[in-house]
Amino acid sequence: MLFPTLSFALFFVAVFMANWLLRPRAIEWRVAMLVASFFFYGWWNWKFLFLLGGSILGNWFLGRMVVEAEGGHGSTRRSRAIVSGAVALNLLVLGVFKYYGFFVEELHAQFGSAVDFIPMKEITLPVGISFFTFQAMSYVIDIGRGQIKAMPLLDFAVYLSFFPQLVAGPIVRASEFAPQLAERPDPRHVQSAEAFRLIFAGLFKKVVISTYLASEIVDEVFNLPEAYSGLEILVAVYAYAIQIYADFSGYTDIAIGVALLLGFRFPQNFNAPYTALSIQDFWRRWHITLSNWLRDYLYIPLGGNRGSKLFTYRNLLVTMLLGGLWHGAAWNFVIWGAIHGGMLAVERAVSEWRRTQGMERLLPPVASNVVRWLFTFNVVCLAWIFFRAETFDQATTMITGIFDWEGSSALVTPLLLLVIIGSILTQFVPAATVKRAEGWFSEVGWALQGVALGIGIVIVDILGPEGVAPFIYFQF
Repeated sequence: MLFPTLSFALFFVAVFMANWLLRPRAIEWRVAMLVASFFFYGWWNWKFLFLLGGSILGNWFLGRMVVEAEGGHGSTRRSRAIVSGAVALNLLVLGVFKYYGFFVEELHAQFGSAVDFIPMKEITLPVGISFFTFQAMSYVIDIGRGQIKAMPLLDFAVYLSFFPQLVAGPIVRASEFAPQLAERPDPRHVQSAEAFRLIFAGLFKKVVISTYLASEIVDEVFNLPEAYSGLEILVAVYAYAIQIYADFSGYTDIAIGVALLLGFRFPQNFNAPYTALSIQDFWRRWHITLSNWLRDYLYIPLGGNRGSKLFTYRNLLVTMLLGGLWHGAAWNFVIWGAIHGGMLAVERAVSEWRRTQGMERLLPPVASNVVRWLFTFNVVCLAWIFFRAETFDQATTMITGIFDWEGSSALVTPLLLLVIIGSILTQFVPAATVKRAEGWFSEVGWALQGVALGIGIVIVDILGPEGVAPFIYFQF
């Protein structure tokens, strides 16, 4: 079920009413939310409800086993073994669905008939499996670390299946969700102004901006790069950078807004990533919940920056390589992760060298920021080529084609450039300005806010195309 559809609108109206009618009745509310979330997830393929249900039951049971192994005395060898087993089991399930075909294909390519006993199978990737699997792993790990208490089964089931973030994030941790389950929010104090702004912004970014860029230049150029001029390829790369941001941040804007209307606050997932002045800064702003997950459950356990410089660089590279592989079973994603991991290591090395040499400021602040922004943005866009391209050859054709500016550039229109440049510039609008506008909007009352959102949806419908393509991150 896609957010920008009539079916979801009807679904959400029913859920919204049930949410606030049943919220004072804890058990009934939890059952209703669980049923609604299962209905939402089963809309794509009801068979994968067994996978979601199995993840809920399995990880809840493993969490209880960790608690019992600790016996109220903190971490023990047995509890740590159970946590390790839980992580391995979750990764095994994720690996079967997401990576089986990739690894078997590579084995056949390397060893030929010697591995014919391993069958090649097409396995359908369940929507959102990476997101709810990461949430499940964090739950068991955090219990083992003593950071959270085990949740009752019904609470955990609602947490893991809660429909706004189920299929494409943000990755919400139990420590962020469980306390809100215990609250009884007043429907009169719902942050409707913020919720309506987020929902409208998300719809506009997804339905209008992302779809327009995909149809006008991105899909055509990436599908057949050799047929287009260097200028068209370059603009297509910049357009894809905006498309994926508009698509993914659009989804999480809607998810956060929908959750707010139900009385839940999700963590922020994007913070103007294309204003970043370094790759490290970019990852503090892009898919923030995944960045924090990789930091807390992979980078720090690997050793973080506690060892030698080379040890730290290795940890950065390994973290981003696995972060790339998280996005999909393809070498292009590994290369995408390697670019980011390599640049994070280079940035750290250069920063340390400049500090030891007393060369921390080579240019005036404004000029330095402009140079850093240009460099960061273009490195990110270079990496996006590998992320979007279907094959390595296609990616290299895109890169080499950028330098061939012969031929016409019919796809590069003034409107297209305006959308790309305007989308980048909007990220430089100060957050305080947005908050002031939101504060004014909150004063007009929820009825007028609803009318404004309705008008906004009509505008989106007029400007948007027929039908709505799935969100890009549904495939992850």
